[in-house]
Amino acid sequence: MSEMVVPAGAGPLGRLGWALRDGWTVAGREFGQLRHQPGELIGALVVPAVMVVLFGYVFGSAIEVPGGGSYREYLMPGLFAMTAVTGVIASALMISKDVAEGVMDRFRSMPMARSAIPFGRTIADLLIGALTTAMMAVIGLLVGWRAHRGMAETLAAFGLILLVRFAVSWIGVTLGLAISPETADAFIPIIFPISALSNSFVPTDGMPTWLRVIAEWNPISSLVSASRDLFGNPSMPVANASWPLQHPIAATLVWSIALLVIFIPVATWQYQKTER
Repeated sequence: MSEMVVPAGAGPLGRLGWALRDGWTVAGREFGQLRHQPGELIGALVVPAVMVVLFGYVFGSAIEVPGGGSYREYLMPGLFAMTAVTGVIASALMISKDVAEGVMDRFRSMPMARSAIPFGRTIADLLIGALTTAMMAVIGLLVGWRAHRGMAETLAAFGLILLVRFAVSWIGVTLGLAISPETADAFIPIIFPISALSNSFVPTDGMPTWLRVIAEWNPISSLVSASRDLFGNPSMPVANASWPLQHPIAATLVWSIALLVIFIPVATWQYQKTER
């Protein structure tokens, strides 16, 4: 294996810039693969559209929104959050395939920053997540969803959604470096129960007490509540809710930063460990 060559005289900023450039190159490779495998991108765009139509019209006729209002407006932030969480599986699956197919071995023979592989994968997933979120927003507009709080609040909501997507994708990278593609595939069905055990589809106030506590402390619930507040969509009363739902924006930022602080170094260490 070739030794990783650090640019001569590079300080901390130089090393960071070097890692970012290498990471962007890796991200470009991921998009290059999509040109040869367009089915993956088509699936990433079609699934959100199906979810909007299916949940919006099937659940919409059976669930009453707290305080009145459109169920599709209540639902859309939950679907945005579900799309964000899929970053775990997308990153885990792609990284595990690269490990299984020997792509990582070829990367290790190149003079590139150790953090470039996980960084490039998460950046690629972030951009794909932005594309799927935009697709879902367009479909949402067609079925009656609207953002009512203005451009700044709307952009802030989408910013939080993409921040969570970026944060959880680092979990996916960490998992992908440790498991096989088959195991990563097996995690896919777990995403829906995790998303459903929140306030994404129904209010938590009708749940049993023990289940309500779990749902309200689920980070997805914080993201959903923050998005509803920023979009101006119907939401549940927060007088008796837990702290994350009383302060959803702050809670979402805390969850996201905590995940990044933990999993960026863990994913980088995990990648280095696979070199040995």
